[in-house]
Amino acid sequence: MAVRRVLFLCSRNRLRSPTAESVFGTRTDLEVASAGLAPDAEEPVTPELLDWAEIIFVMEKRHRAALSRRFRRHVGHARILCLDIPDDFDFMDPRLVALLNARAGPHLR
Repeated sequence: MAVRRVLFLCSRNRLRSPTAESVFGTRTDLEVASAGLAPDAEEPVTPELLDWAEIIFVMEKRHRAALSRRFRRHVGHARILCLDIPDDFDFMDPRLVALLNARAGPHLR
């Protein structure tokens, strides 16, 4: 089975995308990373990271727009999916984990 490379993006890479990386990072069929689109992100997104990813999950529609605006040539090969998860959760909040499993999980089967 081929390993798929999955990137989770949010604004500052402090709560939502690191939670997603923790939730899905234990799977043997996935390589998972997370990053943020804001200049002050813990792990800022880079062209190299975008080139690496096969599937990119963004948390909000504005993240997809920012990707297209700032990194258009680095995301054309990847499938970009919006999870519509607002910035209302703490790291590993059980409600956030449930949303991630419900919204990203079906795309990672």
